[in-house]
Amino acid sequence: MSEIYVKENESLDNALKRFKRSCAKSGVLADLRKKEYYQSPCVKRRKNSEAARKNKNKRYY
Repeated sequence: MSEIYVKENESLDNALKRFKRSCAKSGVLADLRKKEYYQSPCVKRRKNSEAARKNKNKRYY
């Protein structure tokens, strides 16, 4: 769980921006989206292989 402390004379907008940045850095939202619904193991393998193929093509160019 990400946790920040609001500094003295810091606006709420800046604190919220820091909180969002810390959540993104820790991967909380990505993990939540991944666990949002069940994927069978064969679908996970297929998605991983497609992602690997895509990354390989990116490095090729």
